[in-house]
Amino acid sequence: DFHVLSKIVIKITLTAAIVTNFSGREMQTSMLLLTLMGFGFGVLMMIVGSVMYLPQGRERQAFAMLNASGCNIGNFAMPFAQGFLGPVGVIAVSLFDCGNSMICLGGAYSIVKSGDGKFRIKPILNNLVHSIPLMTYIFMTILGLLHLSLPAPVVEFAGIVGNANAFMAMLMIGVGFHLNGDPSQIGDIIKILGVRYIIGIALALAAYFILPLPLEYRQALVIVFLAPVASANPPFTAQMGSDFGLASAINSVSIIASIVLITTALVIML
Repeated sequence: DFHVLSKIVIKITLTAAIVTNFSGREMQTSMLLLTLMGFGFGVLMMIVGSVMYLPQGRERQAFAMLNASGCNIGNFAMPFAQGFLGPVGVIAVSLFDCGNSMICLGGAYSIVKSGDGKFRIKPILNNLVHSIPLMTYIFMTILGLLHLSLPAPVVEFAGIVGNANAFMAMLMIGVGFHLNGDPSQIGDIIKILGVRYIIGIALALAAYFILPLPLEYRQALVIVFLAPVASANPPFTAQMGSDFGLASAINSVSIIASIVLITTALVIML
């Protein structure tokens, strides 16, 4: 069931949600700094995951790199931004997500899948171009930069399908959730999420108190740095033949942790 649901989410509902969220939204090249931050955070977490599991072999490294990286923006951070920060916060979160999506919608998976200890651009690019959500995201970003939009009927249909994405993603994670009682699984969850949230909290504090950006942008960065890991991680974990049950457990725990952290942050900031 998990494998069927993951294909529906990755290839249908997530792709439709991307079309809906970015349709008609113009992108400003002057704020691409936020996009670079989203990409940089994903790369940083991949490096951290790789270093943490370096002694345990490439398969474990690949699992940590994939499941420590990426932020759940569309299903999690965006509703917070829409509800508490308004249009400016939504734009900031969207710009961050442009870079973040390069990692969580195929970038991280492409790197770990081609991993034999060597960085080779050809297999990575081959995996990237076969990621339907990532290619959709790039296409919609290009349309935004060119100030173009898709026909209204296309966007309306995508909206109907995309509205199911949050439910389908949560259902997929719930179906895939599996802990076999092995203490090492609990250790992996604590290790991966503990390091991720320590780094996320440090970056959130730095973004809010140090960056010379408007207040709404800094508040949005706090939300995204405290967001849970990407909901696309478990299906990508399954595709590479690794422990998608543990990946789903990590995802579920991160959602609970992020609800507490982001709610606390909003109470303090607002």
